[in-house]
Amino acid sequence: MSKSRYERPAIVRNAVGLMNKAGRRADLSEREHLDGVPIETLCREFGSPLFVFSERRLRARIREAKEAFARRHPRAQLCWSYKTNYLDAICAIHHSEGSLAEVVSGMEYAKARRMGVPGHRIVFNGPAKSPEELARAVRERAILHADHLEEIYRLERIAEESGERPTVGIRVSVDAGIQPRWDRFGFNLESGQAMQAVRRIVRGGKLQLGGLHSHIGTFVLDPAAYGRAAAAVTAFAAEIERELGVRPTHIDLGGGYASTNTLGSEYHSGALAPPIAEYAEAICSALVAGGNGTTPLAPLLVEIGRSLIDDAGTLLSTVIATKRLGNGKRALVIDAGGNLLFTAWWYRLNVAPAKPVDAFVEETSIFGPLCMNIDCIRESVALPDMRPGERLAISPVGAYTVTQSMQFIQLRPACVLIGEDGVPEVIRRAEVLEDLTGPERVPERLRQPGCAAVASPAAPALGPEADGRLAAASTGPIEAQAAGDASRETGRRRTSDAIPSGRPAGPPPGTASSLPPLSPAVPVPGAWPAAAAPFRPGGLADPHAGRNGTARRE
Repeated sequence: MSKSRYERPAIVRNAVGLMNKAGRRADLSEREHLDGVPIETLCREFGSPLFVFSERRLRARIREAKEAFARRHPRAQLCWSYKTNYLDAICAIHHSEGSLAEVVSGMEYAKARRMGVPGHRIVFNGPAKSPEELARAVRERAILHADHLEEIYRLERIAEESGERPTVGIRVSVDAGIQPRWDRFGFNLESGQAMQAVRRIVRGGKLQLGGLHSHIGTFVLDPAAYGRAAAAVTAFAAEIERELGVRPTHIDLGGGYASTNTLGSEYHSGALAPPIAEYAEAICSALVAGGNGTTPLAPLLVEIGRSLIDDAGTLLSTVIATKRLGNGKRALVIDAGGNLLFTAWWYRLNVAPAKPVDAFVEETSIFGPLCMNIDCIRESVALPDMRPGERLAISPVGAYTVTQSMQFIQLRPACVLIGEDGVPEVIRRAEVLEDLTGPERVPERLRQPGCAAVASPAAPALGPEADGRLAAASTGPIEAQAAGDASRETGRRRTSDAIPSGRPAGPPPGTASSLPPLSPAVPVPGAWPAAAAPFRPGGLADPHAGRNGTARRE
């Protein structure tokens, strides 16, 4: 009789129950519903993976921030940072609450204008504004913050050509005690660069001085740093007034406020991050203390992004497979990975099962669907036994995930907004292959039998007119398809009976008419909500206003 082969045992430490000596373990919480809608129902109706946003939670956060600053400053104005999440529906919610648009590129500027945001309610930041983008911003009376001398020079040229005298602010790099310091942006205050830029604007005779903008970093957990930045910028504004006899039109303290997400380097939970009221207190106290007691407070802009939207976003995912790693540790393969959660590298995202946790839990690694070894969502998280087909809820993922998601190996999924009435709606459909291949062209010499790719036009002769012919040749089936998409009739999609009633049912899933139409490329006249008044926080006069105090229209 042969001796049985030795098999090394896998000894796994299990946590019994849901309690420890400090109470219920936060990492063992389950999430079976989002705003009252069953997660299982959402995945069945809209697919998996699936981004889900809560309108109720987002509006509550916006109103909390508005109140926090309004209580401490009479002329405060929120600005929605587009790069954080520029889904049209998300931006529309912010603008309906009165927020300005804060953009950092020509693409984001065009997106805001497409949403119907007037130019004078757009704050245009960023280090790479083209001459054409600057000219458009000047023409539409945007709030401009120059990042370097080249921009000031370009704006002077635009002023000469247009015969106008644009209002231009600057970004100021200040030492607020944050490391690493973001000194690649703007004009350094301590070295005198910022004052030199202001002197050029004021004494050059071609431009008018606008506001002072500062942005000290990202995910800043120390509210006192904003107080130091506010004090430095206020002192600089006073110095400008003493030397040059002009006052900056406003002070913009930027963004970077932390959300309740947990950085991978943090020991404590992100739930302990400072509330927005602490940032407001630090900023506004410094602004009030920096005044001379007689001069009215300058209008305050704050560019809040992550701390408002992060908690409102959840990514739903489905378990594809379970396995044991070489060291005996359990691992899950899920259908959402680094292509959708680019920021997973920096955070310990919350991962909760969409089912009750009533048995043993085990430390588990969670890997995405990409054929890349680095596609890891969590190295280790306590989870109960999970089976293929069961769901996980990953949060908070409202900030930067959609804007930084990519078409790498997998197409991007749908995005759903659960309204304040508890009814979910598609705000971005799931991508199809044509969304990826649409801009591509295959030269005729490379086409194989059966190739369905769009053929490229014949190569134009080189010459001054070549660019124009290329542009004309690039129009064709894709533009025709976009026009067809824009004309589709779209209803609001309803899920099963588990979702509260109150809205008419839309077309069945999978039909062409269930896809939302492409929005028009130009703003709809009169579409801007009446509540969003021209940019005059606390009585600030529009720097481009006519003599009667009303903004001039193009």
